[in-house]
Amino acid sequence: MSDNEMMEKEEIFSKVLRAGRRTYFFDVRATKAGDYYLTITESKKFTNDDGSFHYKKHKIYLYKEDFVGFTEILNEMTQFIVEEKGEEVISERHQKDYQKSYENDSSETTKEEVSASTESFTDVSFDDI
Repeated sequence: MSDNEMMEKEEIFSKVLRAGRRTYFFDVRATKAGDYYLTITESKKFTNDDGSFHYKKHKIYLYKEDFVGFTEILNEMTQFIVEEKGEEVISERHQKDYQKSYENDSSETTKEEVSASTESFTDVSFDDI
């Protein structure tokens, strides 16, 4: 196993947020120089037609020099959303009787199209500084 893979596996401090089909992992890791940075990983569960499932992951690397700006913008954006739309989730997907559009109307987006659009996302990997 390479040094980079060893560093990627070593977590200094971690927290997990489970949110329905999504899970967010917040991990403090160490650079080769011994400094710390944060990774935020979104893992989303997808179920296949045969009942099996798989996960798609997206990762953000956040370094100390960006913490203040990132935090300021994140706070501003979340405050704007709550002020404009409130805290109640208004997505029809969260309603008890929600059914996916491809289950109701074949002229809407198909499962294959949804799968193809999500396949364009990839994990991004950066070398440690």
